[in-house]
Amino acid sequence: MTDSYIPESAMVIAAHPDDVEFTCAGTLALWARGGARLCYVLCTSGEAGIDDLAVPREQAAATREAEQRAAAAVVGEVDVVFLRLPDGLLEPTLDLRKRLVREIRRFRPEVLICGDPELIWMGPAFLNHPDHRAAARAALEAAWPAAGQVSLFREMAGEGLRAHRPRKIYITGWVQPGADLWVDIGETLEVKIEALKAHQSQVSGDPGAFIRNWAAGNAQGKEMGYAEAFRTVTLVPDDVWPKTRGERS
Repeated sequence: MTDSYIPESAMVIAAHPDDVEFTCAGTLALWARGGARLCYVLCTSGEAGIDDLAVPREQAAATREAEQRAAAAVVGEVDVVFLRLPDGLLEPTLDLRKRLVREIRRFRPEVLICGDPELIWMGPAFLNHPDHRAAARAALEAAWPAAGQVSLFREMAGEGLRAHRPRKIYITGWVQPGADLWVDIGETLEVKIEALKAHQSQVSGDPGAFIRNWAAGNAQGKEMGYAEAFRTVTLVPDDVWPKTRGERS
């Protein structure tokens, strides 16, 4: 299925700076143009991604956080949150689940985007990072059922954070087996590429050709030139979710 749906708000939960740009920045840029509120929650600051022992860990984290903020600014107005857990050591703990529930209840996204916690094999030359799987599992367990359970983490109600269940979950990834939805990113492909370029410590040269080839591959067999692919779950049926934006506060 192809999709022109634009949610009122969307939150992405990812492990590292640049995960969003590689996987779904084209869709997010499209939604931003349609007026959606956006939030990125990064579980780590990606400090292990700078392979230079001469660079202190704190400096590496600061560099990657700055790159992520710059990349988000290319997409639009984005609320960027760093949980600052240790890069390379991420685990789907109950503490992480609670922290993500807090962010979901604070921002109240209509759509939550995360990775696939079961994806390991990504082709003959690449395995999925364990941090990606950990972040994805924690995100899904926070979104369902924890964030929407009034009786869970009751102390948050005293902070003004009411239970909230996202309307939809989008599972994304560089490789997306079992995709059931394709978003046409033809008009925002160059935004995606420019956002990825902001991660200067991670991207050498111009990633444009690589990204265009990948997005074109996603679009094969569809009536579009470039796409991002997702597997989706609808947690709140369309006839239950308020039809008018702004009714959910």
